[in-house]
Amino acid sequence: MTHLIAKFLKVLNSETDPLQISLGFCFAMIFGLTPLFSIHNIIILLAVLILRVNLSAFIVGWAFFTALSFALDPLFHIIGLAVLTTPALEELWTTLYNTTIFRLANFNNTILMGSLLFSVILFIPLMIVSNALIKKYREHFLAWVEKTKIMQLFKASKIYRAYQTVHGWKE
Repeated sequence: MTHLIAKFLKVLNSETDPLQISLGFCFAMIFGLTPLFSIHNIIILLAVLILRVNLSAFIVGWAFFTALSFALDPLFHIIGLAVLTTPALEELWTTLYNTTIFRLANFNNTILMGSLLFSVILFIPLMIVSNALIKKYREHFLAWVEKTKIMQLFKASKIYRAYQTVHGWKE
């Protein structure tokens, strides 16, 4: 787990576009908050692999949101139950349930419905907020760390120059 966090911090400090990191984190929210073995998670995984999404952010976000989902399951049940028992939507749910693909998708599960609805609604706000936070982090905190005497001494060392040389080989 510490290796994943270190990779995530490396991504935050790299030249990777903040939107790619934010998208990875947002897709991880849907993937982590909803039950793992779901048809929509296959679609999310395909989107992550097709789009230019940062995989480190996705994996770290998946671990974070999976742990968070256990605490939020009662809330997801309440949301899913409210949506599935709304009288105005009863005919829609009956029609969808009579379709094979929707029956396989298991959307009649209150926790799955609640968590999917919750995560889809929060997708855009989380992307906007995380994108802004990454930019602020890079502007203020990373700039402050770069200016510290310890970092300047470290960058002047032979170890750092060797690291830069080896790091350039990977690209």
